[in-house]
Amino acid sequence: MLRSFLSAFIRQGRIEVETANGETFEVGDSSGDLIGIRFNDVRGQFKFMLTPELAFGELFMDGRVDVTKGTIYDVLALAARNYDHQPRWMHFLQRLRAKWLRRPTRNDARRSLRNVAHHYDLDSRLYGLFLDSDRQYSCAYCEHPGDDLDQAQLAKKRHIAAKLLIEPGQSVLDIGSGWGGLGLYLARICGADVTGITLSKEQLAIAQGRAKDAGLAERVRFQRQDYRDLDAHFDRIVSVGMFEHVGRDYYDAYFAGIARLLDAKGVALVHTIGRSTEPFATNPWIEKYIFPGGYLPALSEIMPAIERSGLIVTDVEILRLHYAETLRAWRERFQARRDEAKALYDERFCRMWEFYLAGSEATFRYEGQVVFQIQLAKALDSVPLTRDYIDAAETSLKEIDSPTPQWRMAGE
Repeated sequence: MLRSFLSAFIRQGRIEVETANGETFEVGDSSGDLIGIRFNDVRGQFKFMLTPELAFGELFMDGRVDVTKGTIYDVLALAARNYDHQPRWMHFLQRLRAKWLRRPTRNDARRSLRNVAHHYDLDSRLYGLFLDSDRQYSCAYCEHPGDDLDQAQLAKKRHIAAKLLIEPGQSVLDIGSGWGGLGLYLARICGADVTGITLSKEQLAIAQGRAKDAGLAERVRFQRQDYRDLDAHFDRIVSVGMFEHVGRDYYDAYFAGIARLLDAKGVALVHTIGRSTEPFATNPWIEKYIFPGGYLPALSEIMPAIERSGLIVTDVEILRLHYAETLRAWRERFQARRDEAKALYDERFCRMWEFYLAGSEATFRYEGQVVFQIQLAKALDSVPLTRDYIDAAETSLKEIDSPTPQWRMAGE
């Protein structure tokens, strides 16, 4: 049964499978490097065949499946490359899950706090093992081949700042401000007055400490607050890696909130993971263990809510494969310091985190996941008529934020 199931699924590549009773077989078209896995108990084999998207990750976490040749990334990349060859019954189950997704979901303030705490309030030392020095936990911007993670994350902040057209003294709202890196960049490099809001206690404490240490506490204020409860106006609004946690039933409230908070001549930028395919359900393993309440939207799901809010879409950029490269760097850095992660948690956690990073990279390489950067405004003339200003602003910012900067604010 296991051989028949995998033969129907794996058409490209080659994988050697060792069953719980010691039998070995190979499936695929014999192309590429040989990858190998071993099932360590019979019940695990049946569980995998019944619910492969959920069960394989659980079996790997619990040591009931081991990788015998290659790495867990190699296994998940092979599966992602063969995604379109899934048996019909698996597609049918996924359609049922997607239809179930259409049911109203709760993601109110209380549930949002719980969902954020599940992932972002882990021991802060964990993230220090694999993120860049500024703790940017979102897609980097890979300008040039060979750029390291720190360079690519700095380029991401610069790219966003250029699109925001920030002038010294302007007020900026950072929705989902994380560990504070982007807010600090906008204050220090662009001369902005920044309000950063987050729901994570761990991130808030670190961000506030960083602002104080940098001597920017008066110009960068981080606070624990839901965007729905904020009552103010801002010249600029930015949100990076937060929209994935809003929930489909709250898109109208989210963009109505941006419209309410944004000045009449203001500019906003939403940076979010999305999918280049039609709307689809969240992977059940990711939803259960990594990002409860998370959902990756198609562009067709985002645009109607923007239109209903009264905001104008002034620019859309789709970052392809940038996140795959970001995740590759995170995965390699985590693996290099795996023993430290195990000391913080345990072996099961490390296997879970490996599976998360490897599976996410594979989906960005082979299953159509991308990053949308959507620029918004209230007035048609809030941004220049051509996109040339982005390159010009990035060039100006690079002169300031480079490793040997001439310390001045953008616009001076």
